[in-house]
Amino acid sequence: MSTTVTPLPPRRPDSYRTPPAHHVGDPPTSFRNPWLSYSNTTVNKIIKTRFGSAKNFVAVPADRVGLVEVRQPDFGVHKDGLKATWIGHASFLIETPKVEGAKRGMRILLDPVWSERMGPYGMVGPVRFTPTPCSLDDLPDVDAVCISHDHYDHLDSDTLRKLNMRHNGRLKYFCGLGVKAVLTGLGVGIRAEQVTEMDWWDTVRVEAHGINSADLVCTPAQHRSGRTPWNFDGTLWCSWAISEVPEGGKKLFFAGDTGYCHVTSDDEPSHHNAPHPPCPAFAEIGELYGPFDLALLPIGCFSPRSLLSGQHSSPDDSIAIHIDVRSKKSIGMHYGTIRGGISINYEPVTEPAQRFKKAAEAEGLHWGTEIGLCDIGETVTV
Repeated sequence: MSTTVTPLPPRRPDSYRTPPAHHVGDPPTSFRNPWLSYSNTTVNKIIKTRFGSAKNFVAVPADRVGLVEVRQPDFGVHKDGLKATWIGHASFLIETPKVEGAKRGMRILLDPVWSERMGPYGMVGPVRFTPTPCSLDDLPDVDAVCISHDHYDHLDSDTLRKLNMRHNGRLKYFCGLGVKAVLTGLGVGIRAEQVTEMDWWDTVRVEAHGINSADLVCTPAQHRSGRTPWNFDGTLWCSWAISEVPEGGKKLFFAGDTGYCHVTSDDEPSHHNAPHPPCPAFAEIGELYGPFDLALLPIGCFSPRSLLSGQHSSPDDSIAIHIDVRSKKSIGMHYGTIRGGISINYEPVTEPAQRFKKAAEAEGLHWGTEIGLCDIGETVTV
């Protein structure tokens, strides 16, 4: 099956400037979060927090009580609509609605990771405490892969090698600036012509011939990048807005990995008492590309807040993102799968789901309709 990629004129917010504020250098040699809502995490701050603040280590429940359930996915084969199947952490299989005469919709993998350990060479890094719901061999054929950034828990070389081999090098990959060199340098067979590199607000139309078309917009996120200590922030991180073609079809927002607003106290879980306003990018995304039928929002690996709030959303923060992007329905992700290297000492793995529901109810949102969670392997259809 052939897939074509066509650049479209970008829509950008009024705040956009040339050169872009998130570029360091022209042309850029690295990238930054250009908002007051972000505070840079220094090595000294990491060491001070790690060894100088009170810990709250709670082991993963051996009986799995309170943990996310895992089910064998059916990928929504008997459902019609925009479908998102959670693989765990930030990995999803998206399928657009089926158009008349097509056997299926367009399938897009978001941050696919099937490995048990997420780190360099599979030797270091966090290990899954919740398994994947299926093997890669159980996955149906896909048309495209979107990568939010190059951290190991979002860009996994072994998974991409197996995917690329299975699809005979025909898969199309979409990523932020600088990530193309990462993908082609993994040694997994991904060729430069398979990869489309995009800046914030860039838009392309992807057409899987005989299936469907979708517009992909590389949208901002507040995070960081780097797979080695000597290349921090050398590649661009992003979120994704995915729209069914023709215009007026279903729309999905994938936040990837993002913060919302830096707070200075570990006792403050969200942006409500922050010294600066929250990241304005999400309201801009909502204004330009919303309302979204479905949003996939991170809710875990968010503690300690004084260290991680600038780049990892708390459940309370993601409720605010849900409102900012004008989502009709949002599902929590980036929890229940692995423990982060820092947050393992501060965040019980059952906390994100509990806090997400509490924050939604405090905002007056209807749990299960406007805001909710799903099982790993479950397909959410809108």
